[in-house]
This record gives sequence, C-alpha cells and structure tokens, in this order.
Amino acid sequence: MDKSAINLYVDAQFTSPYAMSVFVALHEKGLAFDVTTVDLSANAQHAGDYVAKSLTHRVPTLVHDGFCLSESSAIVEYLEEAFPARPVFPKDIQQKARARQVQAWIRSALMPIRVERNTQVIFYGQKLAPLSADAKTAAGHLFQLAESLLPQDAENLFGEWTVADLDLALMLNRLVMHGDAVPERLAQFARHQWQRPSVQLWVNQQRPAL
Repeated sequence: MDKSAINLYVDAQFTSPYAMSVFVALHEKGLAFDVTTVDLSANAQHAGDYVAKSLTHRVPTLVHDGFCLSESSAIVEYLEEAFPARPVFPKDIQQKARARQVQAWIRSALMPIRVERNTQVIFYGQKLAPLSADAKTAAGHLFQLAESLLPQDAENLFGEWTVADLDLALMLNRLVMHGDAVPERLAQFARHQWQRPSVQLWVNQQRPAL
C-alpha cells in the first residue's frame, strides 16, 4: 500500500495513550503510514484545517484514502475490518467482545489514576505526589479486573497478542513506572507487553522537552 494513503494524526509529545493504541495497531497490521503531529498545547486541534478532518477535534485522527475518522476505538475497529489479514483482536467472537469491553472500561473508568498518573510518568519519567485514596481504590479495581482476566503463566490475555493487551499494560504501567505498588504478576505482564517491537517504536519517538 502507498504510504501516503494512510495518515495518522497524533499529539506532538507522543504521550496520548489513544494515539499510541492506533499507532501500534497500524504497525501490527504491517501497514505503511505517515504520522502528522498536532500541538495540543497550542490548541492546534481546534484549528480549521484539523477540524475539517477530525469530527471530534481530538487525537488520534486517521485519514485513509480521504476518509477521516477520530476516536481510537473506532479507528482500530475500522482498521480491523478494512485490513483483516493480520488481526489485532481475538478471532473468537466472545473473546473479541471481552477485549473490546476491557478497552471501553479503560477509556471510561479509572479517572483518578489517569489524573494522578498521567502518561508523562511513562514517557517523561515524571514523578508525582503519592496516590490519593480515590486513586488507590481505582487501582484496586484495575488489579481485580486484570487478575481475573490474565490466565496463570500467560503472557497475553487471550492467547495471541491483541491491542487490548497494550491498553491494559499501558494503564498498569502508569503505576509500575512510577514505582507504585502493583502485584508482581501484573507488573511482569506490563513490562513484557512494553518490549513488543511495535510498542517500542512508539516509546522511542523523539519527544520535545516539557
């Protein structure tokens, strides 16, 4: 495929977990694509040229052969249907539904963790205050879900790697990389997922200073 046929718009600091999820999915599918950065600190997501592409004025936004789509979950599901040869979701219909459930929950819940352990912790090594009581409660919910889904002695949630593994590992790594207490089995899962080549491509992006 012509590289110019797919363009992914991401944040200029390469810290968006949602942009990362799409970036990794594109690499896992073996698709060539261009990356264009959007300076959120300068409110570039609200500029007219970007608004014309991004219905929700957010990153990531994917442009594929003139079709523009924002919201990471919608983008990855679109890619799964448009390019099914190398899936990033489980093949089993119930496991696929579970993977999407995990992703939806991570995107809509756990707000205290997302606020108190933002992704600058992961990508810039930022150190923040100890977790609040609300964040510790949210962490307990995160650990409970992850422990219940991750089979014993397994590296992935559903046998073969899926994009849900990345999303769960990223949430866990907000805590692991900050040095917060995380059950060792879950910390090992998060560290293992982080070594995947497609993930390392995002981790090793050149980032501007804060």
